[in-house]
Amino acid sequence: MNDTRKAVYSARFRMVCHYIERHLDEPLSLEALSAIAHCSPFHFHRMFTAWSGMPLYRYIQWLRLRHASWRLAFNPHDKIIDIALDAGFQNPESFSRAFKTALGASPRQFRREPDWVNWHQRVPKNVSQERTMKEINIVLFPTTPVAMLKHRGDPAQVNASAATFIEWRRSSGLSPVERYPTYGIAWDDPESVPADAFRFDICAAVEQAVPANTFGVENGEIPGGRCAVIRHHGSLDSVGESVYHLYRHWLPESGETVRDFPVFFHYLNFVHQVPEHELKTDIYLPLV
Repeated sequence: MNDTRKAVYSARFRMVCHYIERHLDEPLSLEALSAIAHCSPFHFHRMFTAWSGMPLYRYIQWLRLRHASWRLAFNPHDKIIDIALDAGFQNPESFSRAFKTALGASPRQFRREPDWVNWHQRVPKNVSQERTMKEINIVLFPTTPVAMLKHRGDPAQVNASAATFIEWRRSSGLSPVERYPTYGIAWDDPESVPADAFRFDICAAVEQAVPANTFGVENGEIPGGRCAVIRHHGSLDSVGESVYHLYRHWLPESGETVRDFPVFFHYLNFVHQVPEHELKTDIYLPLV
């Protein structure tokens, strides 16, 4: 198979994955999926497995369980029966069995005490989405006072720190999600440093100083200045590709010089609120 045919073949199956993610709460028929891939239903299962590395039913199930786990962890008022039905399960019992088999804990246990290290070990990364590099613009980012929770250590535990930060936001009322942007400052590349050396700050804009609290949230600031910005669509599992695009391709060709401040993210929505393919994240590269 030549490169052109490989690209067409891969694009078709990425379209299948995109369709699956947009219809996780609906029945997904073999006929509909194979039609998107322009192949016979008789061969679709084997072709999908060869391309993705896992059987179709497992791919669909782990996507559903990924989103369900985020809702369990971050949406405490969502009923488990509603999460089960939205994930395509007919009843809470079948959802609980599948969840425990996949993640080693029942939905109630996971909601009570999420084990994110185990979650990352068990759940495959979502890297099958169709991606195109979007336009890169240069903007003037304003100096922004923020409430900041410093995550230090295993990247797999960032969700635990995020849960702590969310709890602070809810209890303090100082930075409601609806009014104040949420940011992440990536001091380190998780692929390039030991897990115990990883640093990442979870932030939200504020209008007043953060008082002393038991959550570990501090006062901080994202400095203003020129930044290159690109919008990443879809799973944060592949956000590194957009970051590397800025560094590897855009920066050398632009003639720009980076400023002494790390890449940071502006999260326009969240995995516990929207399907993963609908995530939008603006990536800022500070420039001189």
